[in-house]
Amino acid sequence: QVQLVESGGGLVQAGGSLRLSCLTSGSISSVNYMTWYRQAPGKQRELVASITDSGSTNYADSVKGRFTISRDTSKNTFDLQMNSLKPEDTAVYYCNIKLYEVVWWEYWGQGTQVTVSS
Repeated sequence: QVQLVESGGGLVQAGGSLRLSCLTSGSISSVNYMTWYRQAPGKQRELVASITDSGSTNYADSVKGRFTISRDTSKNTFDLQMNSLKPEDTAVYYCNIKLYEVVWWEYWGQGTQVTVSS
């Protein structure tokens, strides 16, 4: 069982920055996909950014140019640097990993609140 723990959420003014971090209980060197999702009140959970084991990244259009996803295999973490935050970025942010070992496995963090005030 892999555990994910997010940190770095909080309250920030519009235009500010936050850095979220996801610490995994095991090595991420074999993880195929590392992803940040978010869910705002009354909305569906949406993909924010992802990074693969080869380092390829993907971003939601709404965050391109503002958010950056990265990983540190030596620390078993992957981060989301969020700049130029907007009130519409307010949501609970979840980290997620998917890895293939005979079958696909998927794990979620508990979520961290990000609130951007106008």
